[in-house]
Amino acid sequence: MKTFNQLSVFLFVLLLTSFVQANETKTISAQQLISITNAPKAAPVIILDVRSAQEFNTGHIANAINIPHNEIEQRLNELSIHQDSMVVVHCRSGRRAQIAEEILTKHGFSQLRHLSGDFNGWQADELPVVTENTQR
Repeated sequence: MKTFNQLSVFLFVLLLTSFVQANETKTISAQQLISITNAPKAAPVIILDVRSAQEFNTGHIANAINIPHNEIEQRLNELSIHQDSMVVVHCRSGRRAQIAEEILTKHGFSQLRHLSGDFNGWQADELPVVTENTQR
């Protein structure tokens, strides 16, 4: 009986781990994102910045779309044409991006990626940032 209980617990943990891993968004590094977006004839990549409009306006990744995480569900129509494209989601440090990714996954977005390090990481790597139509 003890062996059966141990086996049951093991199988439960294994299934739970598989479920959690299946629902996690894959990550993409800043360098991978740059390589993909600069590649000739690359498939379209959507960069989705889910920080507030104020944060976005102080600096963002070139060509990023800004839809704050708390507006994603109401503004899905703006993203629906990108449902089968790679959508790279980020915020300042990760929590809001995770919330947005959960919503997008629930609505059928199948090619989601989470920008490793989020915007803090992008800035720490001193990568280009757009501020009011200028790049720094």
